[in-house]
Amino acid sequence: MSINVSFTLNGEAVSAHVASRTLLVEMIRERFGRTGTHVGCDTSQCGACVIHVDGRSVKSCTMLAAQADGTEIVTIEGVAKNGQLHPMQEAFREHHGLQCGFCTPGMIMSALDLVKQNPDPSEKEIREWLEGNLCRCTGYHNIVRAIKAGADSMRVG
Repeated sequence: MSINVSFTLNGEAVSAHVASRTLLVEMIRERFGRTGTHVGCDTSQCGACVIHVDGRSVKSCTMLAAQADGTEIVTIEGVAKNGQLHPMQEAFREHHGLQCGFCTPGMIMSALDLVKQNPDPSEKEIREWLEGNLCRCTGYHNIVRAIKAGADSMRVG
């Protein structure tokens, strides 16, 4: 059975006919070419698929596309504006918060939700927030530093 799903994706109205069992991450990547949202584990353990749905971070590998009908979705591709990196993206670059880059989009999307809720998170709060995001390349030290710097920059700027 197929259904029509419509939502706003990075500020653009989109719509597609998909099988009723289609995962949101599949629709975003395969139908709309937003491949910055990664599929890492298919079990919601790694956080590589984190996006924002109506302003909240969501693991898109555990959400059906049909559940997103009528929502506002932002992926990592929608974070930078006018060719300018978002302060959190810039902080990841400056503080070496990315290694291979596979987990980075999900980390940034999770970090943005954290900072929206807590503009000045402590290192402990950042580490606790990231428990649902896995990086296989690092010990998280630079990721935590990057999120702290990004939060600081967002507060000031």
